[in-house]
This record gives sequence, structure tokens and C-alpha cells, in this order.
Amino acid sequence: MSDTEKGGFVAKVIGPKKRWRAYKARVRQLPGNYRTAVDAIERYLMHFGPMEAENAESLFEDVADLFERAAADGTPIREIVGDDPVEFVEALIQNYDKGGYVTRERARLITAIERAEEEKGTD
Repeated sequence: MSDTEKGGFVAKVIGPKKRWRAYKARVRQLPGNYRTAVDAIERYLMHFGPMEAENAESLFEDVADLFERAAADGTPIREIVGDDPVEFVEALIQNYDKGGYVTRERARLITAIERAEEEKGTD
């Protein structure tokens, strides 16, 4: 394995870990109630979030950004997530999962239903 190949391999292995550790360090610095909210969002995202690593990493970092700003400004958590936290997180996921399987299948379903509706008058 050449040095270039080793560098690429190491970046793949260590890069995401460094990003994840940096994200977790940021979350630990949040006030307790904000940290609890981020931990809950993180847990949900682990199950239902984007599958592509780069999208997931960016999403977690942006959640940390959002809650850091909110904590600094004293913004209440409900003003961030609204009345339905699931809806809030699902909207985040849609912004980061453009190429994922679920997004493609949702688009395929919408297109098929629209096509079926258009065909209604041709029977």
C-alpha cells in the first residue's frame, strides 16, 4: 500500500471519528436542557436519519450549531423544535437525505400517484 493509499485509508477511518468526537464535545458544552434535547434528536437520527455518512455528519453538526446559537440567545427549546419534535427532525432529515433510498422511494410514490390521477380521465 502506497503512502497516498495509506493516507486515504487513514482519513476514512480517523476523519469521521474526529468529526464525531468534535460534535460530541460541542454537545457536552451545552446547558443541560439543550444537551438533553440534542441527545434525544441524535437518538432519533441514529434510527431514522440519513444513511450516507457525509450527510449524517453534516446534519449532526448543524443540529449542534442550531442548539449552540439557541442556548447563547436563550431561545426556548420549543421555539426550536415546535409542537411536534418528530416533524421538526423529519424536516431536517429531508434537507440532508436528498440521494437516499427513502427519498427516492417517496419521490417515486408521489410521481406514481400523480400519474394515476392524470390517467383517471383516460379510462
